Amino acid sequence: MRHNRKLNHLGRKSGHRKALLSNMATSLVLHKRIETTLAKARALRVYIEPLITKSKEDTTHSRRVVFSYLKQKEAVSELFRVIAPKIADRPGGYLRILKTGFRAGDAADMAIVEFVDFNEADRKISLSMKALEAPAEAPADVADVDIEAVAAQ
Repeated sequence: MRHNRKLNHLGRKSGHRKALLSNMATSLVLHKRIETTLAKARALRVYIEPLITKSKEDTTHSRRVVFSYLKQKEAVSELFRVIAPKIADRPGGYLRILKTGFRAGDAADMAIVEFVDFNEADRKISLSMKALEAPAEAPADVADVDIEAVAAQ
């Protein structure tokens, strides 16, 4: 039985698992979106969300704690300078996990992990749809809608 075993070991020894999650977290911070298996994505969410919460407070101690997990200076500075200001008012739930289907080689469940506040394409589409729904401000032709002007509003 698996009483009181909350951690998914991912079929790896502890050193390998820590290195795997650290590298995945670093890639996620630098690229804002990664594709991986569903089990690794769920383990990554448990690993990185406390680090994102810690990055809201920009102190030397919090930077050192985050650096002990990420082990890459560029990722730590990106997390504190770019990501933390965007998620400052969010109380939690910083990541989105989207299932994408099955991998061809071994039929593993695949997923995309991304930051919730960094999906600019969806934001532009939703803003342009709002512009089309507003009858007073919308132009006569749909092709005349300027997405950048709508996003600036």
